[in-house]
Amino acid sequence: MRKFFGTDGIRGQANTFPMTAEMALKVGMAAGLAFKNGGHKHRVVIGKDTRLSGYMIEYALVAGFTSVGMDVFLLGPMPTPSVAMLTRSLRADLGVMISASHNAYQDNGIKFFGPDGFKLSDAIESEIERLAVSDMTASLAGPRDLGRAKRIDGAQQRYIEFAKRTLPREMSLEGLRVVIDCANGAAYKVAPEALWELGADVIPHGVTPDGYNINKDCGSTSTDALARKVHEVRADIGIALDGDADRVIIVDENGQVIDGDQLMAVVAQSWQAHDRLSQPGIVATVMSNLGLERYLGGLGLSLARTKVGDRYVVEHMRAHGYNVGGEQSGHIVLSDFATTGDGLIAALQVMACVKDQGRTVSEVCRRFDPVPQVLKNVRYAGGAPLEHKSVQEAIKDGENRLGNSGRLVIRASGTEPLIRVMAEGDDAALVHQVVNDIVDVVAKSAA
Repeated sequence: MRKFFGTDGIRGQANTFPMTAEMALKVGMAAGLAFKNGGHKHRVVIGKDTRLSGYMIEYALVAGFTSVGMDVFLLGPMPTPSVAMLTRSLRADLGVMISASHNAYQDNGIKFFGPDGFKLSDAIESEIERLAVSDMTASLAGPRDLGRAKRIDGAQQRYIEFAKRTLPREMSLEGLRVVIDCANGAAYKVAPEALWELGADVIPHGVTPDGYNINKDCGSTSTDALARKVHEVRADIGIALDGDADRVIIVDENGQVIDGDQLMAVVAQSWQAHDRLSQPGIVATVMSNLGLERYLGGLGLSLARTKVGDRYVVEHMRAHGYNVGGEQSGHIVLSDFATTGDGLIAALQVMACVKDQGRTVSEVCRRFDPVPQVLKNVRYAGGAPLEHKSVQEAIKDGENRLGNSGRLVIRASGTEPLIRVMAEGDDAALVHQVVNDIVDVVAKSAA
């Protein structure tokens, strides 16, 4: 059992274990030691989002890395996918993103990328944990071998150019009025600039971070304000990123939300038509809607499912040669371009489809009717509610009631103390009843 790594790096409340300055220092030392493989100077790239606690975590990590002899390149506020890209571009040995993604400002996290730009395996994360709780004194660098730290000028422009080049050179977004909601997070500068340089009429939203307002009533997990803005300025499309910009949700010209399942359907159909799919299908998680699976089947495409977490989607894509994958929540992984979810690049691909087809966003992005799906969360203080006999019996009963016409997915969140209860099926009333019954039993067991 790992002590502080979850499904997406380390995450927790700022200044509370494991997200303390002391722990960040030790994790920086441990990660540096894990990736040193010779006497030459090693490099690590560090980016962050806009949380107040980012300063504390950033400088603690710098101290840890430099103490074991690694040079540090600091990017400042930048999207998670840009850290993965720049880790490769700068020939670094390691990339680090300081972010708690879509969580509120009180939380923070540390995500790692290897020299290839991909997230670390469970085995490497376990090794970092082992080192972090050990005595690393003997491995500290000597006075002449300490690392240096420097800010990287032009990092934002490098990422903007990278994102723009994912579209054909002749492609222009001229004529599209776009509201871009950056969640007061990591992409608050680069996303509006990239869209403007591509010719769009850009109306920025959620671009005034103050350390506390990241994801607050904005971004991909709170799209009401974006929908209102789209209606107010009569925009063609609204784009909602999350705090670290590795996920995206679209709002159409009518203010209706388009989730990651629909976006994957758009890209899959377009790439199939242009012979760009590397495999006859895509990869998603157990949470993706049954309607997506049926739609893809109608195109002769398969849907491979993994457990929840974009890292598992990417692992399956790499192992089996897929180049499109993602999550309903908006993590869209297009491996022709990026090694992780990239909200901006996914949005650009969708807008390219809109421009190519000359139709509205609602017409282009409504590819299937979702099967009725209900997801509810139950917060718990501790223990293992899913191991209770009453909960297991309720889950089995729910599965029997849904039968072959639906699906039931019950899991513990990897980033928060929540039990997530999801069911879907053709009978909406039955789906609601099954979820409510299970939630009631889980809540009693967690009390």
